[in-house]
Amino acid sequence: MNFTLKVWRQANETSRGSLETHSVTDVSPDISFLEMLDALNEHLESQGKDGIAFSHDCREGICGSCGLMINGRPHGGRKNTTVCQLHMREFDDHDVIVIEPWRARAFPVVKDLVVSRKSFEKVLQAGGYVSVRTGSAPEANSLPIAKEEADRAFLSATCIGCGACVASCKNASAMLFTAAKVNHLYLLPQGKVEHKRRVKNMVEAMDASGFGNCTNQAECSAACPKGITYDNITRLNREYLKSVFTT
Repeated sequence: MNFTLKVWRQANETSRGSLETHSVTDVSPDISFLEMLDALNEHLESQGKDGIAFSHDCREGICGSCGLMINGRPHGGRKNTTVCQLHMREFDDHDVIVIEPWRARAFPVVKDLVVSRKSFEKVLQAGGYVSVRTGSAPEANSLPIAKEEADRAFLSATCIGCGACVASCKNASAMLFTAAKVNHLYLLPQGKVEHKRRVKNMVEAMDASGFGNCTNQAECSAACPKGITYDNITRLNREYLKSVFTT
């Protein structure tokens, strides 16, 4: 397979960037999108040119570091799939593929396709933890939790913090990310002790980090590679209002 790539190149946060065109040939349909970028970088470096900077780590859809806009869609648009799990067979031979970093004020470009997601870390630092003393690991059945609640908590906890929700939102809102982090703790007994303080602090940290407002279009949930549902935001809004008016 042969492709024409239009890749965003930007030296640093303050410099101007632009799309740079590259051709890749004889691409196996069975390799991943990141492996294709690896091959392109090997070719560029063999010519004495700088390789394209992009984030990656586990390449198993777990770490959330490989977020890219591919043809205007986070992670390439395949449902429940991260970039590292996206294979070249998803494209047609001779396609033109546009590759860009996440576009959000709260995610400044570090270089090329790499963005800083320190703003997510600030939201987590504001309350994404349980600080109560739990001692050693309790017996699994000593804290009965309804299966429905446990399933909802687990679904929220699958968020990998990739930022696709922010990149897909026209306002660059981080509501789905924040909601997932708040709800997976709130739905479990250990997380209820400091819940009111947590939800208030995390929402305020989200706003202070420069993320936009949610306008209820649910594009975030559609773009989420882990399928985190929009009702997390509904629950976050309810719990935030309760925390504001009862504390």
